[in-house]
Amino acid sequence: MGHPLKNTFLLEDEHRLTGPMAFNLMIKPAGSLCNLDCSYCYYLDKADIYGGRQPVMSIEMLETVIREYIRANDVPDVTFNWHGGEPLVVGLDFYRKAIDFQKKYADGKNIFNTLQTNGTLITEDFASFFHDNAFLIGISLDGPADIHDRFRKDKGGAPTFDKVIRGLEKLYRHGVEYNTMTTVNKASEGRGAEVYEFLKSSGSRYMQFMPVVEHVISRPGARPYIVPPMTEGAVLAPWSVSSSGFGRFMCDIFDSWILKDVGKYFVNLFDATLANMCGVLPGTCAYARTCGNNMVVEHNGDLYPCDHFVYPRYRLGNVREDSLRTVVESPEMFRFGSDKRNELPSRCLSCRYGLLCMGECPKHRFSLTDSGDAGLNALCEGYYSFFEHTEPYMKMMKELLDKGLPPAMVMQWAGNK
Repeated sequence: MGHPLKNTFLLEDEHRLTGPMAFNLMIKPAGSLCNLDCSYCYYLDKADIYGGRQPVMSIEMLETVIREYIRANDVPDVTFNWHGGEPLVVGLDFYRKAIDFQKKYADGKNIFNTLQTNGTLITEDFASFFHDNAFLIGISLDGPADIHDRFRKDKGGAPTFDKVIRGLEKLYRHGVEYNTMTTVNKASEGRGAEVYEFLKSSGSRYMQFMPVVEHVISRPGARPYIVPPMTEGAVLAPWSVSSSGFGRFMCDIFDSWILKDVGKYFVNLFDATLANMCGVLPGTCAYARTCGNNMVVEHNGDLYPCDHFVYPRYRLGNVREDSLRTVVESPEMFRFGSDKRNELPSRCLSCRYGLLCMGECPKHRFSLTDSGDAGLNALCEGYYSFFEHTEPYMKMMKELLDKGLPPAMVMQWAGNK
């Protein structure tokens, strides 16, 4: 059976095409270059696209990217998302130049910066700079030391937990705003509540949990090569979280959060679920109906539609040669975004939680439905259990919001259940 919405054009598509231009750009100043060797990193292998080596972004390219990105957005607020690899390997002077260029080309727009880092290279100078320039920092932290160090080691195979914590402490001392990015992998299974309490103790109030489900092929004498799931010879990576394990992990965190932390601590999946239940665009693209608003620019200016789809077949152009606005408005980019919705199997369209899940990220849609339809999310079972478990509480929070009351009032109701 074919995808029921394939090639469908909806009213929301018209809004995407005719509304003010607004999109996010994830900037990879060092491409996949990183000082760590995390087992599950899907980006380290991207160096192969560029001949096996990974030069960093030139200052000339930096200025071009900043100028074009600001000009291409029609909205008053423009956020720069610095990512990697490890974006701090380019050094502090690089970001000082970035701030200079942002001021030069702002043209009255409000400029914001976020940066995702493994935390090991944060110095006092970096922390001071982040504070003075209001950077929001994302720290990759998987949990307590034994969980974090299971798959997050440096190039010599040494653990990294202590270095990350030292970096985080520098941010705290300098008053830098930060949140945490936590992968949910095989080492995390069964320990959701423990990981949540640890992240709270680390000072994180905004937590993003990202399930790790990757496929690899073996290479003699080298780390397993992470590939698209349909690649010949690919097998599920041993660090991948199981579907049921992911669902249980998130349910365990929710059970703690709903009793004492609503309005105090924020979890991306919880926020996105409530947003979709209320008919509001979620803040995480994985749970939106369509995608395509989070483009990636590589160190050399190459453009891709998404961080998870940096493969030659998805390359859209280069910012040095192609207008960024033209690329964003291209049929290829539009199709990529709409396919998230249009290629859902019919099972998802009839699912009671389809409007909460939205099929999640397309990178995870490599399973088959019971009827043999392609495109089912590999984490479907886990997500279904999470939505089923949290449904009564999400409905109560929606009712509170509809009445103009704070959703945190759900805690008293939850405590009496």
